[in-house]
Amino acid sequence: MRKSIQVAGLVLALQGVSGAIDHLAVQPFFGIFLNFFNRVIIPRIDVLTGYELFANLALAAFGAVLVIAADRAPA
Repeated sequence: MRKSIQVAGLVLALQGVSGAIDHLAVQPFFGIFLNFFNRVIIPRIDVLTGYELFANLALAAFGAVLVIAADRAPA
């Protein structure tokens, strides 16, 4: 269970960083997969409109927290 949470956190962190890069420039690698949050989720939530970079960086931070928390959790 711990490894699956770490993988999910890693995917969220990668999607957040990739979305931030895509928002500032162009992300040519794995764009459909890594920019899913940036291109599908953010436009559907009106509160995040105008705060795309912040939302992507918050997603990356949340993913990193998940990875760290799953690593430190007792077995």
